[in-house]
Amino acid sequence: MWDNPWFSLLWVILSVVVIIALAYWFTKYVVGRGAFNGLGMSGGGERFRVLARLNLGRDQMVLLVQAGERFFLLGVTAGAISNLAEYTREEAEAWTTAPEQPAPPSFGEALRTVLQQKRRR
Repeated sequence: MWDNPWFSLLWVILSVVVIIALAYWFTKYVVGRGAFNGLGMSGGGERFRVLARLNLGRDQMVLLVQAGERFFLLGVTAGAISNLAEYTREEAEAWTTAPEQPAPPSFGEALRTVLQQKRRR
């Protein structure tokens, strides 16, 4: 039975379908719900929030952080966190009211786009 080529083909097709289903589930439910916020941990609730983030390079970023009623601009690297500035509520709100970027495409939309590009070639 295991040497049958039809069984091997069925097994490969089933494996690919399972991998695609898991990728779809991961992008929709795990990443989409904010389980990862880029820092490797979930949010800190009402007392501590990351309001804005700018990646500068590998393991380097600038964060606008709210800690209670205070607002800080932090420089974050793999080895240190530095306080770059402290802002008032009005100054921090000016940073966070920047135009919103469009949401990333869903897994299904991204897959359709890639398949359409492949067909054109």
